[in-house]
Amino acid sequence: MTATSQPFLSDVKELRRRAREHIEKGAVTENYGGDAQQAIDLLQTALATEIVCVLRYTMHNVAAVGIDSESVKEEFAEHARDEYDHMEKLANRINQLGGTPNFDPEGLATRSATEYGHAVKLVDMIKENLIAERIAVEHYRDLIRFFGEKDPTTRVMLEGILAQEEDHANDMHDLLVAHEGKPFLSS
Repeated sequence: MTATSQPFLSDVKELRRRAREHIEKGAVTENYGGDAQQAIDLLQTALATEIVCVLRYTMHNVAAVGIDSESVKEEFAEHARDEYDHMEKLANRINQLGGTPNFDPEGLATRSATEYGHAVKLVDMIKENLIAERIAVEHYRDLIRFFGEKDPTTRVMLEGILAQEEDHANDMHDLLVAHEGKPFLSS
C-alpha cells in the first residue's frame, strides 16, 4: 500500500462501535448523507400521490363504460396494481428511515402532487391519468435529483418508480391517440 492510498473500509473496530451506537435509528447510520426527516417528509408526499393514483385508476377501472372500454379498463387495473406497488415501496422506505408512513385519508388530496379527478367519459379518464402521470414523472425526476448521492437507496428506488411512471404516461398517451384518432407527438 502506498502512502497516498487509503483502505476501502473503516477500521473494523470503529465500524462495530458505530453499529452499536444509536441502534434505535435502525438503518439510518452515522454516514447517511441526507437529512432523514426531510427525506421522510418528501417521501410522504410521493406516498400520498401514489395512494391517490391507486384510487383514481381503480375508480376508472370500475366506472369505464363504452364499446372500447374493456381493454382500457384492463390498462387502468394494471396501472392501479403498479401504483400500489410504488405505494408499498415508498411506505417501506419511510419506515426504514425511521418514519411512519402517512396513510391517513384526512388531507390526502392536499398531500398528493396529483389530483383524484372526476372524469365520467372514457377519453376524459385517459386524459386525467395522462396528466397525473406527467405530474408524477416530473415530481420523481425532481426527487431523484434531490436525493442524488446523499441517499442512493432512495434514489435507486425512485428511478425504478420513474421508469414505470414514464411507461404509464406513454400508455395513456397511446390510448388517447387511439381514442381521439390524432397523434400528439411529432415524428
